Parts: sequence; C-alpha cells; structure tokens
Amino acid sequence: MVIALEAKPTQTKIVSQDDRLGEQRLPVLEEVLEEVLEEIADQNDRFDPTVLTLDNLEPPSLEDFLANPLKRVEWINGQLVEQTGMTAKTGRIQAKLARHLGNYQESSGQGGEVYVETSCRTTGRVRCPDVAYLDAAQVAEQGDFKVLPHSFPFVAEIISPNDGAEEVFQKVREYLESQAQEIWLVFPDSGWVLTITATAQALVQGDDAVSTHAVIPGFSIPVADLLA
Repeated sequence: MVIALEAKPTQTKIVSQDDRLGEQRLPVLEEVLEEVLEEIADQNDRFDPTVLTLDNLEPPSLEDFLANPLKRVEWINGQLVEQTGMTAKTGRIQAKLARHLGNYQESSGQGGEVYVETSCRTTGRVRCPDVAYLDAAQVAEQGDFKVLPHSFPFVAEIISPNDGAEEVFQKVREYLESQAQEIWLVFPDSGWVLTITATAQALVQGDDAVSTHAVIPGFSIPVADLLA
C-alpha cells in the first residue's frame, strides 16, 4: 500500500535548547498517523473476507475461461471441475514420465516440448492432461499459449482410484476427436499401461516396455521402471 503524504509548510523559529526539550511536539507525525489509520479503516470497510472457491465462483463462459484458465481446473459442460486425487505416487509417475519424454525428445533431436497439467481445448470442453507433448512445428506455431486450441498430439493420464471408467474414456474420446494421435492411460495400482491410437490399443505390464506408436517415434520405457 502506498499513501501519498502532503508536505506541510514550516516556519523557522529560534528557541533555546530548553524550549526544544520542554515543548517538543510532533504535529506533522500525528497528522500522518491519523491519515494512515483512516486509510486502513477505509480499506477494512471495503474488504470482502469471502474466500473464493469453485463452489462459490460463478462458472465463466467458455470464451472467458479460454482467455483466463485456472490451474488444474477443467471446463466441462459449463462447470468448473478441479483436478484432485494426485498423490505422492501418482505425482512421482507423472514427473518421471515427463522427465524421460523430455530427455528423449532432446537426445533424439526431434525437438518439441513436454507439458504438465497444461490446458487444451477438446470437443466443447477444456482439459488438463497430466503429461502432454507438442512437436517442434506446433510449438513454433502456438507460442506461449494459455489454452492449446486443440488436443496435444500425445497425452498421458495417470489414473487414480477416484477416476470413474466412464469419465476416463470420455476424455479419451474427446482427445481423439480433437487431434490427439496417441493416448497413454497409466494405472499405478494395477501396474498396467494402456496405449490408444485411432486404430489400435495395447495393454502393457511388468518388465515389458511401453512404446510410442504415432507420436515421438522410438520412445519406450519399461512399465516397471515407470511405476517404480
């Protein structure tokens, strides 16, 4: 808070040291203090202590949400849905997959960028995939976007016990219908990884390596290592 202080004119008066000690007064500081207290009181009167949550926040239109997306929040059928259920285990898997993908896209010379929980637009909705990849050409085209105007070409979702099957496969349909080419569904508790493209699906477990098919050619990682 910045408060502008108005300078007060002063008069020069010759007094003795005893006068200064005996009659010392601070009218300017008193006025400043009064001004500060009045400003604080005025701000307190204007302050609304209501804590904004998704429960009491009026859902914005899709256009407004695209302009100002919220972190870890999806826009679904006009409602704001916060992404919850991330644990230390799922967070570790998310970070590990993003790190291995990033290392591979750099070492292989394919370029592009790996994203975590970054908003993208699907069929009339806004989703935040756990891990996603965008190739170099699209990175150059899209720049520093707030919401990618379509799905990422590669999407990975770390599935928690709280995720319903219908909701999970609804996401898969949305991604595929809005330019996603490959989707990984990672199931930490069962130890499986399901890879999905428009034409094929593969279920991988244990020491077998899960590999990309349509995006980031050549990338693979043993399921056991990813889930460890």
